[in-house]
Amino acid sequence: MRKLFILLLVALLAGCEKPKLPSPFHASDIGAMFTQADFRLTDHNGKTRTLADFRGKAVALFFGYTQCPDVCPTTLADLAQAMRLLGKDADKVQVLFITVDPERDTPELLAQYVPAFHPSFLGLYGDAQATAQAAKAFYVGYDKRPTASGYNMDHSVGTFLVDPSGKVRLRAPHAQSADRFADDIRLLLGGA
Repeated sequence: MRKLFILLLVALLAGCEKPKLPSPFHASDIGAMFTQADFRLTDHNGKTRTLADFRGKAVALFFGYTQCPDVCPTTLADLAQAMRLLGKDADKVQVLFITVDPERDTPELLAQYVPAFHPSFLGLYGDAQATAQAAKAFYVGYDKRPTASGYNMDHSVGTFLVDPSGKVRLRAPHAQSADRFADDIRLLLGGA
């Protein structure tokens, strides 16, 4: 009887814990998965970059390629709209587009394509090995698929959001709205 009473008391006290509220973010919280995610790539201006270069800013990081017919330009357009919604806070944000097609996505092409969406956006590239290492660090898959006119790149979709301290925190799904991107970025900038 005493053991039953103690068990009941423990169960009741456990019920007194502060309830966990749902996440304030729209995107999925993936922070526990990413303790060492990084890359060493070159931006479309020729400067070698790592994630540490952007500490102090929130980072939206997306893997794709310039020949992509749908997902990549749509995501970049949504991120550009989010930058407009952020107003002055957009200065505290860096959007990075990492190509999974370094064979075709030359620095010159990235320099034309990526900033066309927003002048602050950076396109990053590397050789096949550096690209594979960056993708692996973020659990991104990609594969070259032959087509009648050449090839396409199948790749994982989603945008990674990194807080100003450099920690990968969120993964936004494909087709997340600009409003939701802006909301999540504001929360990261606010220390959430």
